[in-house]
Amino acid sequence: MSDDAQSEIMECDVLIVGAGPAGLSAAIRLMQLNPSANVMLIEKGSEVGAHILSGAVLEPKSLNLLIPDWKEKGAPLNTPVASDHFSFLTKRGRISLPTPPQMNNHGNYIISLGNFARWLAEQATNLGVQIFPGFTAAHVIIEDGVVKGVRTGAFGIGKNGEKKHSYQPPMELRAKTTLFAEGCRGSISQQLMREFSLRDNANPQTYG
Repeated sequence: MSDDAQSEIMECDVLIVGAGPAGLSAAIRLMQLNPSANVMLIEKGSEVGAHILSGAVLEPKSLNLLIPDWKEKGAPLNTPVASDHFSFLTKRGRISLPTPPQMNNHGNYIISLGNFARWLAEQATNLGVQIFPGFTAAHVIIEDGVVKGVRTGAFGIGKNGEKKHSYQPPMELRAKTTLFAEGCRGSISQQLMREFSLRDNANPQTYG
């Protein structure tokens, strides 16, 4: 029997690929708008936050709109920015420059993105979002030119390609709407850009 024949099919209203701040925020907002929605979120890391290792400076404006009582709910925003220093680096030192207005971090917080994602996952779960870590989206399901969901990779394949006792066949996750929040260079997002020519006549991508 082929893997295709063994694949389990799961269906939901909205499938979100990627449990970073963007995907989790989208899941939270969807449940706020429609608490009865069946929202499923998959994350390739073994746990939420496992692939988000960097620190960051977070402007809380969007968080204030999404979860106004985030302080009471214990959001891990514990270190306010105290000052900004903007410098031009030379071979032997640096030259201090005025901080550009758009780079003023007054009112922002220094955070761990991993901890922030884990906290967002708790909020999403409390609202009824189903989060599945350890599930990698391997292929997009496209039928008649429409995205219908994703197919996960098989689990429990040995180095030589043999199926181990822990083997699990790929799963088909199908949804009315699929949202891709993989990050700036997600492999599935790259597939979609090629398939639907999303980068044609577009400005270069920017990352922040």
